[in-house]
Amino acid sequence: MNAPTNRLTTVDEAATLIASGRFLMIAGDEAVLRRLPAGNWIGGTIPYFMGEEGGLVTSERIFVTEIPATAEAPTIRFYDITDLEHVCEDGPANGFTLIIIPAFSPIHSLYARKAPGFPDMFIKPVVGWIAGGHLADFGRVAPLVVDGTKLAFDGERAVVMHVPLPDSEYARIEIFNRMTQGDGDCLRFPETGFSATRCLVNGVETDFAAYLATRHADIRLPLVADYGGASVNVSIKAVDAQAGRVDFYAPVFDDVDYRFAAPADFGAAIGAEPDHPPLWSCNCILNYLYCGLEGRRSGSLVGPMTFGEIAYLLLNQTQVYLSIEQA
Repeated sequence: MNAPTNRLTTVDEAATLIASGRFLMIAGDEAVLRRLPAGNWIGGTIPYFMGEEGGLVTSERIFVTEIPATAEAPTIRFYDITDLEHVCEDGPANGFTLIIIPAFSPIHSLYARKAPGFPDMFIKPVVGWIAGGHLADFGRVAPLVVDGTKLAFDGERAVVMHVPLPDSEYARIEIFNRMTQGDGDCLRFPETGFSATRCLVNGVETDFAAYLATRHADIRLPLVADYGGASVNVSIKAVDAQAGRVDFYAPVFDDVDYRFAAPADFGAAIGAEPDHPPLWSCNCILNYLYCGLEGRRSGSLVGPMTFGEIAYLLLNQTQVYLSIEQA
């Protein structure tokens, strides 16, 4: 039996897979996704990829991952801000949930802030990514997700595929993050959100944009929070010195202590080698940019380079992969 598809393909190749009735997760530029036929697939917009030949930007090819239907057929649906909290509850008793969320939408913010408290979170596996777009189109073209069963494109809801597995198999999610919390100033923010103007630096209220400028901070390094020994990154998207605002790719929380990541060799900051054969993986667009991955490999994992990674929680500057193991 051939291994499931997990690679960059042409539109025609993807259309053939869809026509065969297979269940698929697809990443690609909006224009190319709109050329695909209806079928058992979910998708999201992104033109950045790590392919077998290295990193690339393409609006012609798409990344297709075949999702094995080895038990009951997977189910596909949208979730909005009124029912997203049930996404794990609705998942199969044994299996996993794939989720794609449009970047910087209200549901992106909701998932980032509330997912840790969703019923059955950390009990039922949920993995996925944040859809984006070409950085040159940032602010002009909205990221979208797709329910391929209806060819419905949406910028406000999350698209989900719930995938049951037989009792002989289980889903395993791995997170690869080489960023660690540094020993610099302790940062705490007065409000939860995707942007900040003020920050408590070692307990002293400070203009955060001015603080970054004064310290000549390397904003390629994320803020890192220590969650019981696990490092969780919040990456800086932009600093508007004139407005005095700093924007993030994930929200900062008002009850969490952050420090900048320890200085990193970005050339060596990625390159996960999985212990188990992956079904699917994704990597962060910031790793693509800061590590200069266009035309270069980053280890054996391939997949979309995303605006955020989901492994239960929303993550930044990490690599995530999903594998199916024998029980």
